[in-house]
Amino acid sequence: MLHKWKEYLLLGALNAAIPFCLIAVAELHIDSSMAAILNSTTPLFTALVARIWTQDHFNLKKLLGLILGVSGVGILVGWNPQNMGTVFFISAGLSLLAALFIAIGGIYSSKGFKGETPLNLTIGQQIAAGLLLLPITIFFTPQKTPGGDVILAVIGLAILSTSLAYLLYFYLIRSVGPVKTLSVTFLVPFFGILWGWLFLKESISLRTILGLIIILLSVTFVTNIQFKLRKKHSGSALSVRK
Repeated sequence: MLHKWKEYLLLGALNAAIPFCLIAVAELHIDSSMAAILNSTTPLFTALVARIWTQDHFNLKKLLGLILGVSGVGILVGWNPQNMGTVFFISAGLSLLAALFIAIGGIYSSKGFKGETPLNLTIGQQIAAGLLLLPITIFFTPQKTPGGDVILAVIGLAILSTSLAYLLYFYLIRSVGPVKTLSVTFLVPFFGILWGWLFLKESISLRTILGLIIILLSVTFVTNIQFKLRKKHSGSALSVRK
């Protein structure tokens, strides 16, 4: 890893340090379900980045998907100035910007780290992100000692949502490519809405559901995922192919 320390620093910034900070700031002002749905735009940004960076094929279906994605975000965020101030729109923008950085990081990791193992990528990226964020902590030290629930939450995020998750993430990047891998964000809105409703008592509005449906539909167009019912002798099964 040391021979590519500059590349790892860049990967740590693009794929972890910057987007995680953006998401953390955004979620101070928007609820978890909206943040999760906005995060599901990552495959849209990945398709755009892949088109610009790798000249990936971009057809009318993908263009329609991008238009739908923008429409879905507009419906989800809404445009009522009486209910939503500038801080809300900035927070939503930060969530979308985080999705863009994750998309860039995904493409960069697939092109710049060929031959690297998922374990090396995970360790290298997180160490690099930690080193980049370390100086910032000097200016944002907590005013009081965090409670036990906060410490447990941070440990859970570090182990389950970061360390183990990135091992799987980089394995999939190597196996199926960044666009297909980042399609996993299909699942983020569902669980974001579910956990927000169960644990944070967040309400689920019709606009939230409508925006979610349109965004996920747009992602299916952009990533070219096709859902097909296939009948077998022993019954029927749902297959997904790209």
